[in-house]
Amino acid sequence: MSRMLTGAYPRAPVQAPVVSVCGLSKTYGKLTALNEIDFQIYEGEIFGLIGPDGAGKTSSFHILGGIMNRSAGDVSVLGEDPRKVRLEIGYLTQTFSLYQDLSINENIEYAARIREVPEADFKRRRQRYLSIMGLEKFGERLAGNLSGGMKQKLALCCALVARPKLLLLDEPTTGVDPVSRRDFWDVLGAIALEGVTVAVATPYLDEAERCSRIALIHKGRILQSGSPQELKSRLGLQRLELRSSDIEASYDQLEREIHRSDRLAAISDLQLFGDRIDVLVKDLESGKLELNKVLSQRDELEIVAEEATLENVFVASLSSHDKSPELPFPLLSSSVRKGKAIAAEKISKNFGSFQAAKNISIEIDYGEIYGLLGANGAGKTTTIKMLCGLLDISSGKISLAGRKSDLRNVALRREIGYMSQKFVLYDDLTVMENLNFYSGSYGLSSKERKERIAWAIDTFELEGNEGTMAAALPGGWKQKLSFAASVLHQPSIIFLDEPTSGVDPLARRQLWKYIRQFARNGAAVLVTTHFLEEAEHCGKLGFMVDGELVAEGSPSEIKAAQPGVLLALKVSSLQEAYQCLRKHIEPWKVSIFGSALHVVLESKESGIELCRQILVENGLELISSRQLHFSLEDAFIGIVQRSKRGI
Repeated sequence: MSRMLTGAYPRAPVQAPVVSVCGLSKTYGKLTALNEIDFQIYEGEIFGLIGPDGAGKTSSFHILGGIMNRSAGDVSVLGEDPRKVRLEIGYLTQTFSLYQDLSINENIEYAARIREVPEADFKRRRQRYLSIMGLEKFGERLAGNLSGGMKQKLALCCALVARPKLLLLDEPTTGVDPVSRRDFWDVLGAIALEGVTVAVATPYLDEAERCSRIALIHKGRILQSGSPQELKSRLGLQRLELRSSDIEASYDQLEREIHRSDRLAAISDLQLFGDRIDVLVKDLESGKLELNKVLSQRDELEIVAEEATLENVFVASLSSHDKSPELPFPLLSSSVRKGKAIAAEKISKNFGSFQAAKNISIEIDYGEIYGLLGANGAGKTTTIKMLCGLLDISSGKISLAGRKSDLRNVALRREIGYMSQKFVLYDDLTVMENLNFYSGSYGLSSKERKERIAWAIDTFELEGNEGTMAAALPGGWKQKLSFAASVLHQPSIIFLDEPTSGVDPLARRQLWKYIRQFARNGAAVLVTTHFLEEAEHCGKLGFMVDGELVAEGSPSEIKAAQPGVLLALKVSSLQEAYQCLRKHIEPWKVSIFGSALHVVLESKESGIELCRQILVENGLELISSRQLHFSLEDAFIGIVQRSKRGI
């Protein structure tokens, strides 16, 4: 979206880098994980290492953290070999490395002891970081009883308690809801401004927008590096958002024209979302002319120019290096149905005195993609389990594929595909054994089983890994295998609980092509996700807060309904201004974004004047301001916060 601003955290260009990597290579037998990569990271930067699964991000971090030896090249951290300065490095792994049966306080104390933190420093830092993370009231709670967002914050406290000079974060927010993710990144911004150097690997490209500089890595090589704005400028393409009365028909028509001839030379890429098409063009005016010409018969045609995104850069760069052939998609064997696939009327679920879901009413047609969004613990998974018959309802009514009772009927089960939030395949079985098991459990014939498994192996790029144990697969590959297993029987109703968690943007884009194709072939799809750019693919969204459905609508309707305005402010002292404004404006409305502050206010003119007055009274300066469009992330956070306050 055009809402993202970029700008490096200040650093002196003449200072020596905190991290220097030159010609770094790493091999595992015949596999080359890193192939002569070079980059530097400077004090106070947030540096992003961005790439698909298996690109070499974790290997790079293992070497920088002094955990693994390099095969070739030069690497220095703080001017030394990483192994010599391990006490100066904080490392947050993908699994957080928390002790589930220890409390918050005990986890932090253990981390401090093994890093030899003096007692006085430990007490002071524990109090400070628990306060920053909002965990000070939960010190005695066991780590195993924390939400995903709280675990993530505790893991960061454990990494920071030794006051490292370099902080390595390997996909620290995967699976964490947008509210907790924004809180986490606000903390990172504050830490960086205090001089801590941060290196982060993330599959979320909206997070990469917050980095000072990023390096795009693919198959062990650095393809591009620079600030997010520099990378977007190098793309040499502009983005148009196109809306029409029939968005899918418009997309099909554009695709046919592109494949039929070179008439649409100005158009470089198309991507279909729930209520719009993103079009990358070489020139805005030529692109608009071509779109208007091809779609001249379409009603309510709207074309708006927007800034290219980092996802555009990522996809364009990786597609040019790794073009995958389009594979045929199997049609549903049954005839396409019409009407309501899922209908729930005021359903609730109680666990003792706790009400996890409260009077939820949802209707999903065959051929529709419905996104169910909410923070961790909002009740999304409970709702999905009720809707698909895995969990009995406490009250209300449900209709599933026209059936209103006996929702665990074997015939009905075969119409449903369910991908759980957690990886539910068998770790001690290989890829092929898992696919064979699930195709057998769905009752597929020998011929169907062979065809569907071959399709899954090709489609999800699992070829060569058929004999690999599921436990040994990278996180993104596990997600792809789990999705493949859930749709082998070509179900007409599909439940996907965070299907692309930890999956890189290119693989995510491919997965969504298949999700959309299932819907176009007549399947009803209900999906949950914490990746809000991904939620744009849904035709309709529902937002849950504390077990209740509080808002519904298309992505465009949800964003347009947000009250107030979103402003980007450039200020004289980012951290001081951030702290100052949060004392006078509701804290959730103020966020650090690159070198700017994003602030939600009631109106543009009075809001700017209010911010200027607050800053001047505290010896600070408002340098510039501009209005931004609300993103789905902004809408999500606003809906959650206002609902919790009863607004």
